[in-house]
Amino acid sequence: MTGTCLMWSCIEEYEADIDEEDNKLLVVEGTICSSQPCRFMLSYTQPLSSFYTPRLTTGATVSVRGNDGTEFRALENYGSYTCTTGTLNPDVEYYLHIEIDGEVYESEPQKPLRTEGIADVRGVQNSLENCIDVLVTPDTPHGSDKTKFYSWTCDETWEVHPDYTTQIYFDTEQMKAVFKPEQFPKLGWKDGEGTPFMVASSSNYEGQHIQGFKLYDIDLESEKIYHRYSGLIHQRAISKGEYEYELARSQASSDMGGLFSPLPSALPTNIRCLTSHKHVIGFVGCSLNTTDYRFSLDAKDFDIRRPPQNDTRIWFDDTDLEDCLRMVNRGLFLCEYIDKRMEPGGRLRTAWAYREQLDVRYKGAYIEEPDFWKELFE
Repeated sequence: MTGTCLMWSCIEEYEADIDEEDNKLLVVEGTICSSQPCRFMLSYTQPLSSFYTPRLTTGATVSVRGNDGTEFRALENYGSYTCTTGTLNPDVEYYLHIEIDGEVYESEPQKPLRTEGIADVRGVQNSLENCIDVLVTPDTPHGSDKTKFYSWTCDETWEVHPDYTTQIYFDTEQMKAVFKPEQFPKLGWKDGEGTPFMVASSSNYEGQHIQGFKLYDIDLESEKIYHRYSGLIHQRAISKGEYEYELARSQASSDMGGLFSPLPSALPTNIRCLTSHKHVIGFVGCSLNTTDYRFSLDAKDFDIRRPPQNDTRIWFDDTDLEDCLRMVNRGLFLCEYIDKRMEPGGRLRTAWAYREQLDVRYKGAYIEEPDFWKELFE
């Protein structure tokens, strides 16, 4: 069973024979979710012969509605429409209602799907030559006689270390090196949301229970795994229709290096225009809950290929006061202070580095430790 990576941008120019009406199709992205903000993105497609990305659309009226008469109006923020539904009723069918440019669109009403928990997420390196595969196993599904469909996304956090560290400082008033261990942060962190959006079906698994499904991999030379890494997996049960839509969208992207192959209107959708025959791109799912699972990876448990780092600090084998002052004036910081002048023929050896080599914030990292970090790596 394979998952798919969903891509919206075009890699190369593609000429397609598309009807004029298909040059401007409404694209709807988002999911109706219980007890959390529901965010919907509306845009129009551009001709495939151009390099323009879908244009976000403003001025629409968007709401989540239920067949029991409930309605949750969305607020707009530059093409993004957000509303909070509260706790959805599992016996009520919900749908997205859109009014834009004189047209009315609605998604197919559906009951919110309940999502099982996640039993396990782990990183596996099958050989010294392989990347680290991130595998997920959901909890035993409710009702093992039916095929289950899931989607996953992941929020990433990883540790970043400076190129060099120092605990000393050259004091220009005292004209000597002094102990100063806290002048630069010892480490930092970066966040990422670049992992693929993955979907899977349980049809080929015993008991309809997905086990050890590969979500994504981490390259052995990636900065993400130089030290310590954590991922927060978000799992959502989806319908067969949404699963087929995501597969078709990914396949179209893979086939032609862009999103649509051959026609955008050929993609499956559960959204229709009530006021005309205009096609729509997108699929609006409906979820009773999303389950999360945080996992961690430590570089020492894997065969990491961190590229060798040449020493780029500035060294002086016979340092004098003028050398020190010149380095400070150039904005460099003292890293090594090896004083052997008390020995016969001994000299003072020093090494100097720029701030960006010592401060992880210059690498785009932040230095406030995530609240979950200590618990993960104690």
